[in-house]
This record gives sequence, structure tokens and C-alpha cells, in this order.
Amino acid sequence: MKAQVLLPKIFNFPFTYNSKNKVQVGDLVEVPFGSKKELGVIWKNSYSEPKNIKIKNIIQMTNYSIDKKLIEFIEWFSVYNMVPIGLVLKMVIGSTDEFIKKKDKSSEFKKTKSKNYILNEEQKLALRFLEKIENKFDVSVLQGTTGSGKTLVYFERIKKIIENNKQALILLPEIFLTNDFKFRFENFFGYEPAIWHSKITPKKKRVIWKGVINKDIKIVIGARSALLLPFKKLGIIIVDEEHDTSYKQDEGVIYNARDMAISRASFEKIPIHLVTSVPSIETFNNIQNKKYRHIKIFKRFENYPLPKTKIVNLNLNKIKDKFIANETIELTKKYLIKGDQILFFINRRGFAPYLICKKCGFKHVCNNCSMYLTFHKLKNRAICHHCSLEKEVKSKCKINNFCEFIMYGPGVEKIFEEVKEIFPNKKIKIFSSDYMKKKKETEDLFKKINENEINILVGTQMISKGFNFPRLNCIVVIDADFSGRGFDLRATEKNIQLYHQLSGRAGRFSAESLIIYQTLSPHDLTLNDFIKNKSEDFLKNELSLRKKNMLPPFIRLIAIIISSKERNLSLMGAKEIKLRLNKINGLEILGPVDSPLLKIKKNFRSRLLIRFRNETFMQKKISNLLNKLKISTKIKLTVDVDPVNFA
Repeated sequence: MKAQVLLPKIFNFPFTYNSKNKVQVGDLVEVPFGSKKELGVIWKNSYSEPKNIKIKNIIQMTNYSIDKKLIEFIEWFSVYNMVPIGLVLKMVIGSTDEFIKKKDKSSEFKKTKSKNYILNEEQKLALRFLEKIENKFDVSVLQGTTGSGKTLVYFERIKKIIENNKQALILLPEIFLTNDFKFRFENFFGYEPAIWHSKITPKKKRVIWKGVINKDIKIVIGARSALLLPFKKLGIIIVDEEHDTSYKQDEGVIYNARDMAISRASFEKIPIHLVTSVPSIETFNNIQNKKYRHIKIFKRFENYPLPKTKIVNLNLNKIKDKFIANETIELTKKYLIKGDQILFFINRRGFAPYLICKKCGFKHVCNNCSMYLTFHKLKNRAICHHCSLEKEVKSKCKINNFCEFIMYGPGVEKIFEEVKEIFPNKKIKIFSSDYMKKKKETEDLFKKINENEINILVGTQMISKGFNFPRLNCIVVIDADFSGRGFDLRATEKNIQLYHQLSGRAGRFSAESLIIYQTLSPHDLTLNDFIKNKSEDFLKNELSLRKKNMLPPFIRLIAIIISSKERNLSLMGAKEIKLRLNKINGLEILGPVDSPLLKIKKNFRSRLLIRFRNETFMQKKISNLLNKLKISTKIKLTVDVDPVNFA
């Protein structure tokens, strides 16, 4: 018999093979491909067979197969995100040849001691609300003040689902969150969780992949890619911090894991819970339209209040060449005297974002990208945050000898130095991805924070996400800015969510906590509404603005980025593609324009933005047209469906 086999490669179709055995759709098989052997999946017989080509035989069957519901989801995912179906399959089976040929011990994870948790009345009410719909597709939003115990509620929900011999998937926006989350999981469930993300070892990947497909593993905690694991009896999906833009994968296969999780739940016919403190605009719109069920938890643990807020006007308080105001220093001292921890927050990595020579005006710019280099004191080098190029800071001056650089704008390292000067006798640590690359160092840092061996933290955005620090009772936002950048329509939304998350890190076990917003715009309307806890008013206002300006979620956008080593080629290519796209009815094509980040990794970038009505599914038509285009090999096309970033 003949069989169609889809390979995990950049193809949009399966290949035909002969099979001596009876095969079923979803079976994993080994086949010859060129001079190599490849693992593929038996696909539907809905593709035409090749003519006048010798058809090869399937080499061998394996003991594994993927679910028909997952196959349907893979096909839909490919069409929706305009990605070759073979690349989506690659995300599902990875380098499965290694998985299958290597034998590993069983997927048992070590047992730990569990604690007894008792839900308060509000949490019990939320749990009953979530449990109302079982065994069918349903999207419900669990919204709660930071520190209100949302995690406990959905842990209880999962517990009941796995008792019915089903599997659960918990998605987290960042892999850094998994370490802290792991301890909370072990305390509740009494065993080590299966954690899946890009940084785990190949052996762990094999163990988890086999455990999931064999139904031995009941719960997986993972970053975006965990969404495509081959669960056989998935019973629930949880998307924690659903508002977080880290769910958007913006390299390789471009997709939004939150949106795709909702679609997978739909194909699996199971409930999905979106968990957040301030929902994304899209989720809020679906709540307003009664498309998603919605419940809120207001009370924090032991009824501790949210932190008090204080705006410090930097126009009046800023000291020359310093970034921490005198008023801020006096307020923080009171907390240090009590033995509380302080966090100084700045959302910039490195020491200084700009280096400019005071003699000749030379600026350190990346050779590959149209970006200033950020000075990192840790490495004593200037680094590009897009392509990771590193340069020595020393540079020949056009005027005399070597450049004398002035460093503009503070990064986390600069604030760290300033804090050390102000509080020389305190234990101070940086909480940033550049300083947390080794697992052991990260675990040691968490241990020291939790045991109050660190007095002051200086952190970037990653500290705002779900960490639980018992003694942290004062947070200083070095530069509270709600203006955003011109090319990001979500800037204000992101800032509201970021600062809300951040404020929730303080006072989780204290009645007296404070968050200080240092700002040059103390009368900013968004900031003042935000500190009055009026985030819902902001979301309603933002929705009406989006509707008026024909922006998501009221309209659908697809970005096409055309890149080339030569600037004129990228622009010419974009103009040609626009001409062709104009032939499709119902599309509005904006551009082409130069990208705000004109050059990345030596490629010049032009952008087109396709806008169309929500009710229409245009991806297939656009894909067909793009696939027929004869594009120069000097041009690369990147398609971003539902873009989050417009750089």
C-alpha cells in the first residue's frame, strides 16, 4: 500500500512511500530521504501522488503515534500562521530519531513533601466557577490581584483533572519563571514536575516527550514550545500571565502561544483557563463580549493590602548625574531599618544605553544593526542586544588620541553602582538575565533572597513575573514612563501590565509596603489613573481608541518584513509584493516603509502591513499568492500574523 509521510522539514506537503505493513494516520515511521534516514508521520491521503518517480519503501515502523486531534491542530496552525506544515511537525516531534533510538529510564520524577493548603472562600468560589464546564471547549479567565492565590486555585483544578487520569499543561511566559514555580508545585503536589523549555538537556527532552506520549507524565510546566507536545489525554490547559507578550515567538516559526493554546484546547475539546492580574486587550474584549467566562479574586493572602504608592517628581528631586532622588533615599531607609528588602527597578540591561565621545561626538553603533551598543560593565564591552555583537569600548578619536566617552541613560548595572554608593554596608544583588545564566547561581540567588540574606535587589523586567519574595516591601521604579515608543501600539498596555505585576511583588506578607514611581511626568494621566487602581477604565478607553483607529482586536493585521543585504532591493521587493497583494479583494495594504529598526544582522528591512476584517480568514489566499511569487534569492520574506511588535 502507498502512504503519505510528512517530514519535519521546510515542506508544505507530505511525500509518498510504499508500506509493507498496515499504517494509520499519526504513526511515526522511519523513511529514506536523500542519502539519509528521517523520521516522519503518516499523513492524510489527500495529496496527489508523484508521477514517473520511483517510490521508496518505509524502512520501519515505530511504537509511537500522534493523536488525530493534534494532526488537525498542526494543519490549522500551519495555515493560520502561514508556516510550512513540516516546520510545525518539527516542533511536535523535534529530533525524535534520538528520542526513539536511545533508551532512558522511566519518566518517574522524584517525590517531595507536600503541604496542606486551604482555600479561602473567594478562592473556593473561583474554583467552583472554573469547574462548571467539564469535558468540552471553554475559555475562562481567572483574574486576581497579585498575591491573591490564583496559582492555588488552578492547582486544585488540575488536581481533580489528573485524578480522572487526564493530562494537564501549564504554560508560563518565561523559562526563568520555572525555577521559582517548581518549588510551589512540589509543595502542593508532592512530586517534582516535568519542566519543558528550550534550555533543558536532550536526555530530559526524551524522557518528557516519551512520558507525555505514553501518558506516564500527567502534568507538564513549560514555555511556548510545550504547547506542541504530543499529549494523548490532555484534559486542561492553563496559560499563566496570559497578558505577557513573551508568549509571542518572534523568530523562526512566528506564533502567539496564548492564542494557539486557545486553538489547541478547541481541537482537543477541553477547557482552557487564562490567568492574569490585568488582562490583555484581546482577552478583555472577549470578556466584554461574553465570549470568555470571567471571575475575579480580590483578596490578597491574609488580606494584606496592595502597596501604597508615591510619585517622586524628578524635575524637583533629581540630583545632578544621579538617578535616585533624595526623597526616594529617605523613604527606602525606613524599610531597610525594619529589616525589609528593597527593589530598585529599571527596565534596561547593561550599564548605559548610549556611549558618546565628548570630543568628536562618536557613538558606538552596531556594525550589523541600526542600533546603539549598550555598555556592559560585567564584560567591559559594548554589546548589541539584537545580534550580540561585542566591541571594545576604546576607540580612536577623530580629534585627539582616544575617545572620551560620556555614558547616557542608566542601565541596571549603573543603578547597581549608585545603590552601592548610597548603601555601602548593605548586601546588594542584580536580578537580570545577564547575571542569571547558570542554574546553580540562579538557585543560590533565590535561596538568599528568600532567607533575607540580601537587603537590596536591582532588577529588570524579569523580576516582575510571578516571583514570591516574602520580605520585599518597598519597590522603586527608577523611571516610570508611560509614553512608550512611537512604533509600538501596545506600549501603554504593556506598561500598565508591567507596573501592576511589579507592584504585586511587594507586601505579599506585610500590611505596610510602598512602591515609589520616580518620573519626569508626575501629572501623566495614565500613571495617575493606574495608581488609583483603575486599570479597567484604561482597558475600556484603550478599546474605544482601537475601535476608532481600526486596530486589533477589531481588525486583523499581518506584517510582511522584506529584508536584504541591499537597502534598495528590500524596498523594491516590498513594492512588487504590494502590487500583487492588491489583487486580493478585502485587503488594505499599508506601506512599504523602512522598519523603525532599519538594519538587523546586516539586513535592511522594509515592512508591509496587511489589514482586513476579523470575520474573514485571508491567510490561505495570501500564502498562495506569496508562494507563487518569483522572488530574488537576495530577498528574504518574514510573515508575522497578529504582530505584537512593529519594529
